[in-house]
Amino acid sequence: MTDFTQVPSDAFQQLRRRVAEITRYGAAMAVLGWDQETYMPPKGAAARARQLSALAQLVHRLSTEPQVGEWLAQAEADMQAQGWDPDGDPARFLKVARREYDRATKVPTEWVAEFSRLTSEAQHRWKEARQRQDFALFAPYLRRIVEMRREYAEFFAPYDHIYDPLLDAFEPGMKTATVQALFARLREAQVALLQAIMARPQVDDAFLYRPFPVERQKAFVRQVLAAMGFDFQRGRLDESAHPFTTGFSVDDVRLTTRYKETDFFGQAFYSSLHEMGHGLYGQGVDPAYEETPLAGGASLGVHESQSRLWENLVGRSRAYVTWLLPRLQQAFPGVVDDVSVDAFYRGVNKVQPSLIRTEADEVTYNLHIMLRLDLEIALLEGAVDVDDLPRVWNERMEADLGVRPRNDAEGVLQDIHWSMGSLGYFPTYALGNVMSAQIWQALRRDIPNLEAQIQAGQFADLLAWLREHIHRYGSKFEPLELLERATGAELHAEPYLEYLRTKYGEIYGL
Repeated sequence: MTDFTQVPSDAFQQLRRRVAEITRYGAAMAVLGWDQETYMPPKGAAARARQLSALAQLVHRLSTEPQVGEWLAQAEADMQAQGWDPDGDPARFLKVARREYDRATKVPTEWVAEFSRLTSEAQHRWKEARQRQDFALFAPYLRRIVEMRREYAEFFAPYDHIYDPLLDAFEPGMKTATVQALFARLREAQVALLQAIMARPQVDDAFLYRPFPVERQKAFVRQVLAAMGFDFQRGRLDESAHPFTTGFSVDDVRLTTRYKETDFFGQAFYSSLHEMGHGLYGQGVDPAYEETPLAGGASLGVHESQSRLWENLVGRSRAYVTWLLPRLQQAFPGVVDDVSVDAFYRGVNKVQPSLIRTEADEVTYNLHIMLRLDLEIALLEGAVDVDDLPRVWNERMEADLGVRPRNDAEGVLQDIHWSMGSLGYFPTYALGNVMSAQIWQALRRDIPNLEAQIQAGQFADLLAWLREHIHRYGSKFEPLELLERATGAELHAEPYLEYLRTKYGEIYGL
């Protein structure tokens, strides 16, 4: 375990202390953000926006002071003079710190404060608009968010595409053109698979929508997450309008989910497995990285690979549902006693174009992401006006998936991300899907009896592999570098497409 306090560079130590201070303020912001989405009373929104804006301004000022750049430059000079291992933790500390400093110094502190205030207010207004199914309530906030994201991109000009700086903030090193090419490959293959599936007899999943008492749902989800490795001594599970994961340290990782009596699996169960994947990643980072630039995940795509792996490749596998079903039958007597393992497996893997991204099946999920990417680019380029979004969204949903939202809550208002200002975020979901299958391929190679272990409810070897190859490194390695180290191959679509073809070919008799 690296002891960063022993690195022989006074400049490094000065930088380390400043980064730790900034990290603590960032954690305080994260606590306020978590509370805003879980327990804060509605009328607290304006004050919370001011509080978060003040902290964002402070963090940005502390991060971009000229003294920080001087410490960083001197520490880099010390690294060269002393011959530090370029793959060692101190050298990687400096590499990540340099990236963050160079990005931060391009953005004015006043812009950061204004954007934080805007997005805090926008999240509150999004909730109201979604509840009232009225996009017009949210539209003025989104218009200003789009304007500010254009301003943000210009801080990083010149660029190949206006979307590049936004994407790079969430997926370091990734380019818009690369994502678009990958998505084109995925779209072609997944649309063909979807068409083949839609020509087959449909799967019956009606039993999934039987009433499951909410209080029992809450207890059952906690039991399952604990059995799969989530440490509730170092984490929590609460409720929010949109499920998310946040963390304030490796020993304080927060998950949220939502419950509905007649949609246990669509609302609570699988979204909880998804968030657990993020949470396990957060709990698995090397504790030595606490309060350093290495403490976060490698990227949102890598993070998403973990959530999608646990939600789908584990959670919707035949082995897993074989383990899960008897426990469901015990926890909810009489609700699914008449359901077989095969019927349950087929039911939780039913393919049917749907309105809601978070409830989409594996075959159609990426199509939701592609729609959002196209709309974000169109907004930034000015090809689509904010006021036209509901209409354009509905038309694209009908053209791409054959479904049309009945209201704005089912359509353009279903995701929280735009209210958070997170344009550039959505592609990471599909990137995570692709990465998850590549990681799964490596897992099955290294743990030959993996399915048998899962069927027996033994998740320790699986989690240990992820800890060893992914989690412990935090953001030490850039995402594509980490993926290649873990799997032995560069990012490519074929493992994911082969996984979909094999699994759904068997289910639907293709």
